[in-house]
Amino acid sequence: MMRLVPESAMEELEKQLLCPVCLEMFSKPVVILPCQHNLCRKCANDIFQEANPMWQSRAGSGLSGSAGGRFRCPSCRHEVTLNRHGVFGLQRNLLVENIIDIYRQQNSLKRAPLSPQLMCEEHPDEKINIYCVLCETPTCSLCKVFGRHRDCEVAPLGTVYVRMKSELSDGIAGLIATNDHLQAVMSQMEDACRTIEVVSHQCEHLRLSFAALERLLDQRKQHLVEMITEHQDEQLRHVRTLIRAHGGRLEGGVALVENAIQTMDEPHMSTFIQGSGCRSTQIISQYFWDFLDNDDEVIF
Repeated sequence: MMRLVPESAMEELEKQLLCPVCLEMFSKPVVILPCQHNLCRKCANDIFQEANPMWQSRAGSGLSGSAGGRFRCPSCRHEVTLNRHGVFGLQRNLLVENIIDIYRQQNSLKRAPLSPQLMCEEHPDEKINIYCVLCETPTCSLCKVFGRHRDCEVAPLGTVYVRMKSELSDGIAGLIATNDHLQAVMSQMEDACRTIEVVSHQCEHLRLSFAALERLLDQRKQHLVEMITEHQDEQLRHVRTLIRAHGGRLEGGVALVENAIQTMDEPHMSTFIQGSGCRSTQIISQYFWDFLDNDDEVIF
């Protein structure tokens, strides 16, 4: 059985198990700082959040990246630098947690009345004081000597108690370590989710930007097409106007040609010179110069 520790030793142990922040006994989980001082993880997180008020908002928005924060140890003022996991990245002090468990067990032993000694069912006057290793059950000495456990391997009850207590403590420590590892993995996954969300928002922003650019290009294309179409229509109207104008001149020129040919047939020189021949020459000359003056209208 576990022996009671002297009162003075318990008081001294209690002083060593006080958190320098809350001034109460460490509450699990207990984390150890790089300077080797211990804190309740809750107290460490309170100090960290107070020293880094923007860290939680950066982490919540997915922009924390690999940035962590800093705070000073309340015992020695050593500056502690944390990664993006904050206080959850600090190592737990399982030894201190086990000492706290032992301390509380001692206190419960002092406060609780002693439980009655278990007696053997086959030998009511005999106390259970040994453990049958083969049958995995506690028993008494008479059962080992004369009873059903006489051919079994036995061990002192206290030895088995200490061993089982140690195995249970190791199992608890292993479960705690596993839980811490799972918590760290979940934290990394949450960081990955936040990063994916940020990338998704950036992709959506890029999509909207390309859509706006596409609308702008469509508007510009439509404007240019309208300008070109309007210019082509204007040129077409101008060319058709010139065609009609030159068509009229062509008809006049044809008539002049016919008139000049008739004048050429005049046999009398005096009549040719004084009459229509002179007028025809003047008309042809005037038509030629009018054509040269208006010839530039076809250029556009």
